[in-house]
Amino acid sequence: MTEATDSTPARVVGPVPLLNAANALTALRLVLVPVFAATVIASAMTHAGWQIAACLIFAFASATDLVDGWIARRFGLVTSVGKVADPIADKALTGAALVLLSWYDRLPWWVTALILARELGITAMRFWVIRHGVIAASRGGKIKTTLQIIAIAWYLWPMPAALAQVGPWIMGAAVVVTVATGFDYLAQAVRLRRPRSDA
Repeated sequence: MTEATDSTPARVVGPVPLLNAANALTALRLVLVPVFAATVIASAMTHAGWQIAACLIFAFASATDLVDGWIARRFGLVTSVGKVADPIADKALTGAALVLLSWYDRLPWWVTALILARELGITAMRFWVIRHGVIAASRGGKIKTTLQIIAIAWYLWPMPAALAQVGPWIMGAAVVVTVATGFDYLAQAVRLRRPRSDA
């Protein structure tokens, strides 16, 4: 039995190779973004078969985000490239989905603008305070991500009319948590940037 557990990162011996399983999954997610977008466009959000394909590609790409993070922590494969590429891949996938859903009148543009503004703002803020500390992903942030994925998948899948009405409620919950966690991260950033008193 080894000392490392699922929640305990493995001890790294020597430099971490740039080409590893975690980074490969991140790269795959980036590659899937244009494939996903092309599938949504092919569906025009009216062709059920293409919609199902788009939803499955989105779900698979989203799942790689969970797996690559677990692999990186579990086997000590965290790299500087991975730290930068991973959030870029996440936001590219989510952003493409939101923009396309709004383009095809499935989602109000203000929802897409609000979520993307929050995501880009938090990313910029993390770089702003990086010299003072790291703003780690919170439990609320993980709930936000989960709700966004479920909501987007719900909109993509060709749901019966009765079930389709559930989508806006899920997205509404995602928007609330997205905004709330955004303010929480902002408060963390302000605390990190605030000069500390020696007293």
